[in-house]
Order: sequence, then C-alpha cells, then structure tokens
Amino acid sequence: MLIATGRLKHEERVPDAPRGPIPKDATNRERMARRLRTKRGQADYVRRKAIVELAFDQMKVRQHAGVLSLCGLDGAKGEWTLHVLCHNLRKLANARAVAPA
Repeated sequence: MLIATGRLKHEERVPDAPRGPIPKDATNRERMARRLRTKRGQADYVRRKAIVELAFDQMKVRQHAGVLSLCGLDGAKGEWTLHVLCHNLRKLANARAVAPA
C-alpha cells in the first residue's frame, strides 16, 4: 500500500532516495517517504492514482457517495460500506455480462 507522506509545491522536485539500508529506528512515515522517492515507488504511485481514485470517482458520480447522509461515525461507516458493496456488485455483474459463456 502506498500513502502520500506530504505535499510538494509546483516548483519543487521529489528529492532523490538516499542510498544504503533503511535505518532500523526509522518510523513508518519515514519508510514510506523513502520508498516513494525511488523510481519504482514513483511509478507505483502514479499507477495507484489511476486505479484507486477511479473507483472513488465512479462511486461519487453513479451512487452520489460524495456526501454521506447518515450522522455519526457508525452511520458513516455503514453507509460507506453499502456504497463499496454496491460498487463491487456492479463490477461483478458487468464482468459476467461481458465474459464469454
């Protein structure tokens, strides 16, 4: 899993990854930042943006999931779970409709 560890301004570049082993006392955030500085990490992150955020966009547009209706953490979790479930069921139904018999 890749998680952004900060933001860059428009004129800033991603610093090069330091060479050598990762220090044993590095925090999870430092480890992720170091991984994202590598060429492979940058390529994986670009791919992640294309794959993961497409699903959120589809849920917002098709299911109107941009704003949750229920109040409270439990209500929001339940409503979000329902949106995710519907999204996955729609994907399965479309895959079966397209797949050869």
